[in-house]
Amino acid sequence: MVRIRPPGGYTKQDTEKRKEWLAERTGFKLNDTPPDEPENLKGIIENHIGYMPIPMAVAGPLRIQGTYAQGEYYVPLCTLEGTLSMSMTRGFYLTHQSNGIRTQHVRQELSRSPIFIFEDFDKRAVFSKWIIARYEQLKQIADSTTRHGKLLRIDQYPNHNSVIMDFVYNTAEAAGQNMTTFATHKACRYIREQFTSSHGIEFKYFIESNFNADKNPTHRTLVHGRGHHVIASALVKGKLLRRILRCTAAEMVEGWSQVSPGFQMAGVLGNNMHVANALAALYLATGQDAACVAENSVGIVSYEKRNNDDLLVLLSMPSITVGTVGGGTRLKKQRANLEMLGCTGKDSSKKLAEIICASALALELSLAGAIGTDEFAQSHADYGR
Repeated sequence: MVRIRPPGGYTKQDTEKRKEWLAERTGFKLNDTPPDEPENLKGIIENHIGYMPIPMAVAGPLRIQGTYAQGEYYVPLCTLEGTLSMSMTRGFYLTHQSNGIRTQHVRQELSRSPIFIFEDFDKRAVFSKWIIARYEQLKQIADSTTRHGKLLRIDQYPNHNSVIMDFVYNTAEAAGQNMTTFATHKACRYIREQFTSSHGIEFKYFIESNFNADKNPTHRTLVHGRGHHVIASALVKGKLLRRILRCTAAEMVEGWSQVSPGFQMAGVLGNNMHVANALAALYLATGQDAACVAENSVGIVSYEKRNNDDLLVLLSMPSITVGTVGGGTRLKKQRANLEMLGCTGKDSSKKLAEIICASALALELSLAGAIGTDEFAQSHADYGR
C-alpha cells in the first residue's frame, strides 16, 4: 500500500525518508543546492552579508480541481511554527479522502494609485475629462514598460481639489508591485508634460496615495481584491470528519457561529483563524514578497452542514499577490519549489494562487477541528515544543 501522507519523525534518517517519499510521489528530487551567488542577488537585496537558513517542510498530498490547478500537489512550507505543516497535512488528508478541494480563479488585478492635486476643483474637473479622453495613449505608454503587464483601466476617485487615479493592471505571471510602479510613473510623466502644455494648468502629483492599500489590510481589499482573487471549497464526508477531526458537521458549524462574534468585536478584517500562517510559509518557500501577507490575509471562511452530516467549507481570498517570475522567484531553492509545483510558464501565477488558497483552506479546517475538540493546546504541546 502506497503511503499517502509524509513519513514522520525528527531524525536525519526521517528527513531522508521524506525526501525519498517525495521523489517517489512527484518524480522531483530535492537536492541540497548551494546558496545563490551574491552577484545574482541584485534586485532582491542590498547590503548583503550572508544567508539565514529557514527549515522547510512538505505537506501533502493536496488534491485539487481548479480553474488552473488540477491534480495532486506536494506543498513546500518554510516555517518556524511547530504544528503548522502537520496541521496542513491533516487538512490535506481529510479533503483528499473527500474528493479534494475545488478552486475557482475569479480575477487578477493590481493597481498603483497616484494622486493629483490642483488649486481648485474646477481645474481638477478639466483634468479628469482630459484623462478619460487620453486613455488609449496612456495605456500604450504604460504597457510599453513591461513584457508582462497590461493596463486594464483607470478608475477615478475625486476629492475636493484632488483626484486619485487608480491605474489597474493585469500583471500576468509577475506579482507586479514594481511593474505597476514603473508603468504608472511613465504615464504620470506623460500626463504632466502634455496636460500642462496644452492647458497651462499646474498641479502636483505623488506616485502613490496608498489608496490601493499595498501591504495594508483594508476593507477595500476585502471587497474589491488586490492581486489574484480565488475561492476554494471542499465537501467533507461526515464519517471522515468523525474519524480524522473527531467531530461532526453540526459541531463545526455551531462552533464557528459561536466564535464569529469575536471577529466582529475585535474589528478583524475578514473572517478566518490564521490564513496568514499558510501564506507566510508558502511565500517564503516560493520566493514571494512576505510583506504582502498583511494585505492578503483578509480571507472569509464559512462552514455549512450538507447531506445529513457532511460539511461544506468555503474560503474566499480576494487578495493573493504572488508571481512566478521576478523577485525572489529567481532564487535557486525557491525556483525549484515552483518547478515541483508545476508553477512555471503561462498562467502559472494563477495556478500558484489556487494552490495557496486551497492550502489555506486545509489549514483552516484542521485548526477549526482542533479548537472544537479542545485539542488545540495539546497539539501545540506535542508538536510546537
